[in-house]
Amino acid sequence: MNNSQRHFDLKASAKQAMLEHGLEPDFSPQVQEQLLQLTKNPPRIPAGADIRDLRNLLWSSIDNDTSRDLDQIEVAEPLGDGRTKIMVGIAEVDAFVPKSSAIDDHAAKQTTSIYTGVQIFPMLPEALSTGVTSLLPDGDRLCIVIEFAVDGEGRLSESNLYRAMVRNKAQLTYNAVGAWLEGRGPAPDKVAASRELQSQLRLQDEVAQNLKKERYRRGALDIESTEVSPVMSNGQIVDLIKQQKNRATDLIEDFMIASNGVVARTLEEKNVSSIRRIVKTPKRWDRIVQLAAEQGGRLPADPDPKALSDFLTACKAVDPDHFADLSLAIIKLMGPGEYVLERPGDPEQGHFGLAVQDYTHSTAPNRRFPDLVTQRLIKSVLAKKPTPYSDSALAAIATNCTSKEDAARKVEREMAKRIAAVALGKRIGEEFHAIVTGVTPKGTFVRLLQPHAEGLLAQGQQGVDVGDKIRVKLISTNVARGFIDFARV
Repeated sequence: MNNSQRHFDLKASAKQAMLEHGLEPDFSPQVQEQLLQLTKNPPRIPAGADIRDLRNLLWSSIDNDTSRDLDQIEVAEPLGDGRTKIMVGIAEVDAFVPKSSAIDDHAAKQTTSIYTGVQIFPMLPEALSTGVTSLLPDGDRLCIVIEFAVDGEGRLSESNLYRAMVRNKAQLTYNAVGAWLEGRGPAPDKVAASRELQSQLRLQDEVAQNLKKERYRRGALDIESTEVSPVMSNGQIVDLIKQQKNRATDLIEDFMIASNGVVARTLEEKNVSSIRRIVKTPKRWDRIVQLAAEQGGRLPADPDPKALSDFLTACKAVDPDHFADLSLAIIKLMGPGEYVLERPGDPEQGHFGLAVQDYTHSTAPNRRFPDLVTQRLIKSVLAKKPTPYSDSALAAIATNCTSKEDAARKVEREMAKRIAAVALGKRIGEEFHAIVTGVTPKGTFVRLLQPHAEGLLAQGQQGVDVGDKIRVKLISTNVARGFIDFARV
């Protein structure tokens, strides 16, 4: 790697990528002015508002090691009849971000927080998202609580939505809690110091595992992501590590999926149009069938999520080391999710990967605009007021959110490649095991099994398809252009 590549300004590159894809890396003066006014005149709870006081409950949060934009907290209570009541508190962002305000307008355009590996471009100013609208510990916060009961088989019943005042008693992390739940490490300090918190987390884990089993029985796909993070040493990127799933990440995922289903069904029952998150039936099911056959499996000719789920479960048991790569191939063939308007009575399009028909996004209003919109719909239902959005407005928001999510994904992918180019810059000529992740008019792309980096198959790409495992040699990197080129060996 030459000096210009070694000292390439990745943060400046991230900002430029944002601009090139129609995203806004900076907040306007109008946003700054609104923040100043919020500091001087913080919003007050209206007199007579129906808000429960749940600050006495043992709420806790589990998130990434460095996260401060905490959107949700959880607590569980045994009901004494074999069921458990789960309460998920979602930060009430709308109280601080009024509809059509300057901050809301920025969020509506940006639609999502973007994580580039070297810099975060938050949807909301950090004074909010990592401050007063974040469910940080030891502070009173206003929430929308999503409550539901779960039996020993993972089946939901008796759901409810309401506003509440809460207090996060323990900010915990995926890695530490996951290692403890799985018996791979000691309890985190806050957990070790409280038998009540230990019991609480084990109860939540038990319920989450039951929810997961029930989803798998319905055909939800067990898919692993291949997200990576840069390893830094003396300010330099020296390696890439894969982010691992564990029982703690599963716990939050299963609670969020259940919560989003409760919200979607509630809005439908109240005859309110909403934005749904869908993943359509895969158009390239024939290639998924072929890929399964190459792995020794057999899938029906017509798309069947339960059959695909069973196949993936079997593959994970036989070859867990390469399961993430198979997952990636399936994800590519399924295609991305999208946001759509769903009016009461419309045919349900559903989420193929989760095997659910009722699904919205509502649990991350600090990070995603559809969740903030859904929060406003919930509050209008609770207050028995007219919906704040027309169907045409929701349809336009859904379309923009899908478009901007695609743009954000491109920015994150470009930056991941630039970061990987830095990490691999000294390894030109080395050979690696890889999997084909995309075959497009722009080229054929592969991902290395170790380290987890993706690049262009510049030589020897004839005759390969998504999911094929091949061996490649690194022939060049270009950090500025985000190019990592391989040749098939």
